[in-house]
Amino acid sequence: MQFFDDFLACYGWEGAALAGSMLLLLCVQFHYYIFAYGRIPGYKNSRRAAELDSEPPVSVVVPLFSEDYSFVEERLPLILAQNYPDFEVVIVYVGHDSDFYEELVRLKQSFPQIVTTKIHLDPRFPISRKMALNVGIKSAHHECMVFTSTDAVPQTDRWLALMAKGFTRGEIVVGYCGVERGKGFANYMMRAWRMMHGVDWIARAVRRNPYRGTLHNIGFTKNIYFGSKGFSHLNMNIGEDDLYMQKVMTHDNVSVILSPRATLREKTWGGMRWWMGQLRYYGSAFPFYPQQVKNYIQWELGSRALFFITAACALAVMPFEYKIAALVLVLVRYLLVAIQVRRIARRLGEASMAGCYFVYDLLSPLWAFLLGVMLLRRDDRVWR
Repeated sequence: MQFFDDFLACYGWEGAALAGSMLLLLCVQFHYYIFAYGRIPGYKNSRRAAELDSEPPVSVVVPLFSEDYSFVEERLPLILAQNYPDFEVVIVYVGHDSDFYEELVRLKQSFPQIVTTKIHLDPRFPISRKMALNVGIKSAHHECMVFTSTDAVPQTDRWLALMAKGFTRGEIVVGYCGVERGKGFANYMMRAWRMMHGVDWIARAVRRNPYRGTLHNIGFTKNIYFGSKGFSHLNMNIGEDDLYMQKVMTHDNVSVILSPRATLREKTWGGMRWWMGQLRYYGSAFPFYPQQVKNYIQWELGSRALFFITAACALAVMPFEYKIAALVLVLVRYLLVAIQVRRIARRLGEASMAGCYFVYDLLSPLWAFLLGVMLLRRDDRVWR
């Protein structure tokens, strides 16, 4: 009590409130980075009991919404070259170019594992990704299916084998997809945002509280799909990797695959303006998340922003020794975060991420706030 009385006499109730706020917010941050995110680097999927004796045959389903020759020439061969004994690649072409589709069909002569199907594109009746996936699921010959996109690039020939192994321990398999490496500040921020928002749902999944995956690297069985009567939220063009997953995921049916060899990378088609458009589009599903999931995501961002604000106030207006204490707390937090981010990045195959992470660490709460403001306006691309 004497220490507290001396502290009040020296710094007043304002100083005590500021110190208490900083310590409380620091504890919240420690909870996330030590107890929530800290489980990711050491996670082993093999701890779960196996449900199948061996890796099953797999159908890789890829919706193709344009005459994307770069996918056919560059990224499709990487899928076909996967080191896995029994798989097929189901390509669902949504378009009206008969010549392009015939070229896809001719590929089957060289690659018999290709299965093609076509949905004629009529401007009067837009085709969503969910509709294309539904056709792909019905065209697939195998019970276990892995879904990816034309923009996702496998980094090794072991990606499919690792994802398929997940089916031995669960009917839903989730993997990680980062952003392709490039030069510049915008690319770094995109990569960091993708990694840390992936960490949010991965951390929950490894604790058996899953709520989503990523549309670029996810799998589930036909039993799951038809047992749930197909995709949910059919009035939206999004949601197959989060809103639908929240419908079918349980504590015991999800297998998480974490390995640099199982990581995919998404190609980018623009800078920050393009990226914010993507976040706004897919982020339109966030208001429909369960409240506990929204709280889980917002508490980390909010506690981080408030910690920086209280630290800035202490450094600006408090006496010298108080400033030193506040600076020590900031450095302690940053050291912990840098260590954990480095460990997580290594597990996910995100090299050279920790070096400049403090920039993302500072700016991402503001970025999230701007995104929240953007989400207040209806995005017509989302709704059918």
